[in-house]
Amino acid sequence: MNRLDYFVLVATILAIPLYGLWRTRGNASLGQYLKGDQSIRWGTIGLSVLATQAGPITFLSMPGQAYESGIGFIQNYFGQPFALIAVCAIFVPIYQRLKVYTAYEYLGQRFDQKTRLLGAFLFLIQRGLAAGITIYAPAIILSALLGWRLNLTIWLAGGLVIAYTVFGGTKIVSLTQRYQILVIFVGMALAFVIAVHRLPNDLTFGSALSLAGKMGKLQAVDFSFNPDKRYTFWSGILGGFFLALSYFGTDQSQVQRYLAGSSVAASRLGLLFNAVVKVPMQFLILLLGAMVFLFYQFEKPPLYFNQPAYQRAIERGFGPQLTALQTQFDDVFTRKRDTIRTLSANPAAIAQVQRLDAQARQLRDNTGKILVQAGASPKSKDSDYVFITFVLHHLPHGVVGLLVAVIFCATMSATAATLNALGSTTAIDFYRPLVRREASDHHYVVATQVLTAAWGLVAIAVASFANLVENLIEAGNILGSVFYGSILGLFLVAFFMRHVRGSAVFFAALGAQALVFVLFATLSISYLWYNVIGCAAVLVFAALLQQTLFRDQSRPA
Repeated sequence: MNRLDYFVLVATILAIPLYGLWRTRGNASLGQYLKGDQSIRWGTIGLSVLATQAGPITFLSMPGQAYESGIGFIQNYFGQPFALIAVCAIFVPIYQRLKVYTAYEYLGQRFDQKTRLLGAFLFLIQRGLAAGITIYAPAIILSALLGWRLNLTIWLAGGLVIAYTVFGGTKIVSLTQRYQILVIFVGMALAFVIAVHRLPNDLTFGSALSLAGKMGKLQAVDFSFNPDKRYTFWSGILGGFFLALSYFGTDQSQVQRYLAGSSVAASRLGLLFNAVVKVPMQFLILLLGAMVFLFYQFEKPPLYFNQPAYQRAIERGFGPQLTALQTQFDDVFTRKRDTIRTLSANPAAIAQVQRLDAQARQLRDNTGKILVQAGASPKSKDSDYVFITFVLHHLPHGVVGLLVAVIFCATMSATAATLNALGSTTAIDFYRPLVRREASDHHYVVATQVLTAAWGLVAIAVASFANLVENLIEAGNILGSVFYGSILGLFLVAFFMRHVRGSAVFFAALGAQALVFVLFATLSISYLWYNVIGCAAVLVFAALLQQTLFRDQSRPA
């Protein structure tokens, strides 16, 4: 990065929050601080909902996911449009009619205080950890490749978010997300155009797609019924539906975004915007990863994209082994590139290209094993470094700064929404009913600000000590899937099982969550299925407990 890149980066990440602070200056009531005001319309809601879920992991990890294993990850989102329609039909009218600040207030009205606190507690645990991952994910990669200190990178992203989220509340979160997601769209579109432009002149876009498909990068749908496969059509439709239904319907970080709507119609339009836009956006991000893969079929990629880890292994005495692998990799790359260039005259050579590509992947895997032996490699996958390596080494200056700003904007938008929701939930569902029942609006606004700041420090602490074990985007989805099923089950019982009362559903949720923990530790099935399992377990356990242990309890009003 040069001075132009740093100017673009700093100007982008500072201008948007400063504008938001100017727009939200002045004192706000509790309702305005937690839900915004009439100026937040459906378009802002739609972009805010999109920005909340499209965190930095999406833009860092997803192109690398496509580079490594193709665009099949898109199947995870197949159930989301249907879930959003269900949220519009069921959740939104109830929340708007009851005028709740948080989703968990509804659980307290429908069941009892302990059930409300359980739902809020599960959210706080899951989202508190997720906020740390959201900050850590880009920080570990940017610090490694740009040479920045990790803790400095974490505080740069996290500290700025804490400051403006605390002062501006929900309105500033929604306003800043609107412009941050626009910066993200522009940056990713430029990266896509440049990636395609940098392909050989004689390779048309259609030919590029054909080549990517022949090399296994464009298989978007897998109809296999194998539960061990992480991405299939069925896990995406069913497991993805339950994951999205819980996320959009019960996760306060999303609920707070569309509760800002002045009406049911505004909230619904914002959500339906996401139902239309989300899957195509994810597809294009994955397709960008496939284009980066094609680019590196003609421009030699690093043997290992996490170059700082690679260099540490050399310094620790593993240079001879890595040099031997590099020599083999260079030879395989040259032969593969030359064979690809003959495909127009000899289509049958694609089999040779596929064999050489498999050899290249094996050499990269062997390199990763050596780095692990050297104690030089972080546990996050090398594919997480693919896209940012492409950005830093092959995009023009100015655009590099913009793409790094995209990562920071995505971090800030997702983290701001999460901290806003964590502070609001803690204040409304714990502090107000348990600590200070009767106080002024101003008191609760200040309490929410303090709690938001406290959660920000917790997120930074989690990020500072985080050590990821999987591909970054998978880590966030796995964490959500472990908790979301049980939370969703609480709400579905509340909506559709009117005979079930508080104690039955409370212990059902505890049992379901314990079951998910045990299964997660013992099975190797796709993590999306835990959303289905957790939700179904709450429904079944609640019905059984209501008919047995809690049969004598009176019916709810």
